[in-house]
Amino acid sequence: MILGLDISTSITGFAIVADGQLLWCDSVDLRKLKDPFDKAEKIKEKILQIYSEHNFPNSSSPVEHIYIEQPFKFFKKGGSSAKTMAILQSFNGVVSWLTYEIFGKKPKHIDAGKARRICEIKVLRGQNAKKVVMNHVLAEEPNFKVEYTRFGNPKQHYFDQADAIVIAKAGYKVLKNNIDL
Repeated sequence: MILGLDISTSITGFAIVADGQLLWCDSVDLRKLKDPFDKAEKIKEKILQIYSEHNFPNSSSPVEHIYIEQPFKFFKKGGSSAKTMAILQSFNGVVSWLTYEIFGKKPKHIDAGKARRICEIKVLRGQNAKKVVMNHVLAEEPNFKVEYTRFGNPKQHYFDQADAIVIAKAGYKVLKNNIDL
């Protein structure tokens, strides 16, 4: 099984894929927590829960590989500030360490764009990548169900779950097809 994470300081998505199929996904909403240590503690609780529910002896097929979305490394128009990018890089490092410490497996980091390409998701210039990913996952993954707001939009945390699913599925394809990251 492959655990995929979409790490953010606002909402972090998690997904587990086996044989290319989604088995489980969830997210942790961190928006009400302001202290980064409180955010890390909340993520640690979720990772411990995942470990206890999806590892030996509780699972016949435990998590064997961990893939994490790599944080942005460069600026783009309308993107995050240097301060925001530094915070995200730091938080990604903390969560990467927590997965390693708890699962005893070194996570691999994969660029979001590369993960989408591996999963054959095309985001055209000017399109909202999160919406394109959501529509793709909804169309391709029968085990992915979302709730909608009163305005007919998917609730925010489902976008992070969809991103985590793409990371996990890309990890599966990387392993299966021996693709270099």
